[in-house]
Amino acid sequence: MTINLSDYEAGTKYDGDYEKDLAKLQKRLAHVQVAHIVHKRRALILFEGWDAAGKGGIIQRLTSEWDPRNFQVWPIRAPSAVELGHHFLWRFWQKLPGDGNIAVFDRSWYGRVLVERVEGFATEAEWRRGYDEINEFEAQQNDSGTTIVKLFVHVTQAEQDERLKGRLEHAWKRWKTGAEDYRNRAKRKEYLDAMAEMFRRTNMRWAPWHPIDGNNKKAARIAALTVIAERLEASVPMDAPPIDPALEKIARKALGIS
Repeated sequence: MTINLSDYEAGTKYDGDYEKDLAKLQKRLAHVQVAHIVHKRRALILFEGWDAAGKGGIIQRLTSEWDPRNFQVWPIRAPSAVELGHHFLWRFWQKLPGDGNIAVFDRSWYGRVLVERVEGFATEAEWRRGYDEINEFEAQQNDSGTTIVKLFVHVTQAEQDERLKGRLEHAWKRWKTGAEDYRNRAKRKEYLDAMAEMFRRTNMRWAPWHPIDGNNKKAARIAALTVIAERLEASVPMDAPPIDPALEKIARKALGIS
């Protein structure tokens, strides 16, 4: 499937009862997490997208009903000096989920072929090699039983500018913006070219990309959570787990239930 980000710029308002539908989705996702716990399954959910596209808001709502003992959100920033001394995927191997756990990446290993490519932090040979390295890495995770869900949250330049302006003007949101937001903004054409090649070369059957129109926040949240729920439900048995008969007997006796 060819992915063209211009197809995800309508910004259509959510046509439904947002609060009610969000609550239903969050309950559905809570059941999905329990299924992963009891069946000892693993999942990776990663978010890429523009600065101020709404990734953080989606992640907040994704995890709001999850048991914190069985998921981890990893905000990915520039690699440390120690991490730079290893292969670029090394730091992500350290963060992979164990059985019964879900790992959420706010940005990911795709930095090698996006920001590192555009900003010159990786040589051309390194980022060109990165496509095959990423595909092999994700295939290894898939082959070992880990479900991979990849979302790209897209906004237009005009919408991004409105949100960046809002962060500057809101005293309690200024911490969310930095100089790199505006350096990246100035290279939108280069980033779009890098994104197009990333989609073309890493949109694999076992780890497809799911573009999300982020120009309306409520619609984007519902769309993203629906994709995640559908993908995770397809990879784990979703029947409610049966009670252990021995435990039931102990519990009934202790609680005086006949």
